[in-house]
Amino acid sequence: MTAGSGAARHPGAVQDSGAAQDPGAVQDPGAAQEPSAGPYRWLTRDDLGAAAASAGGLLHVSPDVSAVYPLALADRAAEEERTAAALRAAGVGGRDRVVVALAEPAGALWAAAASRVAAAAASVGPRGRMRLHHALSALGATTLVATPTGAMDFLSRLHLEFLLDPLDLGLRHIVLTGEIASKRTLGHLAGEFDAEVHEVYSSPFSGGALAWRASEEAQLTPLAEGLLRLAALGKDELSPYTAGTAELVITPVGHSTLGDAALRTGQVVRGPADGSPGRPDGAASSPPGAIPAPAHTVGDHVLVRGVWLSLPRIGRTLAKIDGVARWELGVSRQGTLDAATLTVTFNRPSLVGNPMWRSRLQESLRALTPIALKVEIAPEVAETSAPGMVSDLRGHHLGRDRALVT
Repeated sequence: MTAGSGAARHPGAVQDSGAAQDPGAVQDPGAAQEPSAGPYRWLTRDDLGAAAASAGGLLHVSPDVSAVYPLALADRAAEEERTAAALRAAGVGGRDRVVVALAEPAGALWAAAASRVAAAAASVGPRGRMRLHHALSALGATTLVATPTGAMDFLSRLHLEFLLDPLDLGLRHIVLTGEIASKRTLGHLAGEFDAEVHEVYSSPFSGGALAWRASEEAQLTPLAEGLLRLAALGKDELSPYTAGTAELVITPVGHSTLGDAALRTGQVVRGPADGSPGRPDGAASSPPGAIPAPAHTVGDHVLVRGVWLSLPRIGRTLAKIDGVARWELGVSRQGTLDAATLTVTFNRPSLVGNPMWRSRLQESLRALTPIALKVEIAPEVAETSAPGMVSDLRGHHLGRDRALVT
């Protein structure tokens, strides 16, 4: 059964080589495989979450605990060193002072990695633009690490609300990670802050850096050989960089418990239209080992403001509320930030205008994710139930079933 089938898999069960197994189980250190070797244990975000109770060591946990990534001391050190290498590639050095404005667990990891490279590093979290401005000024920061939408929203507020000149901050480097950036984001930030802007692709499980690029037109340069691969969407097998869509997978060779795994990231790239090597537009060749940056997502989790929303958890939560017949998650990026709206359709008219039912919906969703979800009630009712839907106006999410995406 492929990961795209949508069927539940028990991570702790004994299975064949292509099936999911317990991500937290202790593996024979001698079983670590070469980057080109196989077979792999194919795991998704839900598989990592299902093994949460058996995983050991330091656990990197997503805000909704949909993914739990175990890190032994050596694993953590490797993550920090790769992330430090990404900062070096971005030009960060011993004279720089780094402020990391990322959510946990990524924020602490990036700050620890930056302390290996820069004169000083601090993690201040992603919330509060005026607080971020104060932190940058008070700490004498020369480097900002943030999500693309976070950096763009910070710039917008500097201009429109705070009436401050971005150049006064004296930033020399901006490193973007954690999201799919809108077009022209890197160039726009570089011009406004007069800084070098790099984009880093980070693991959606640990938050550590995996690859980097210096411009929107460039492909990703992996930070370690064989760590970042491409896979077919509809079946569990690695695929070459060719025309069509492919999913980014992480093969963390050398990891203490996941060294034989292929971790589906849920992020999708598109190859050149003619299937030839080079940039997606076929305009120029790329360095050996380069991988296109993801432009889409796929599967049961949607990336919003750098946080993965679990669609199955939304469905299970709403199923417990009497009267919910259907729901649709709408995601947009009309300004600088993502906005998410959950539209609920009830099965009887008496609930449509009922403030208590709206409040129940709002409180239930607050328990799911730190991302603010606006709740709307459809004016019409539906007597029959239907599965939840996703309407991504950003054009990022391609669908829940991998096997149906082309």
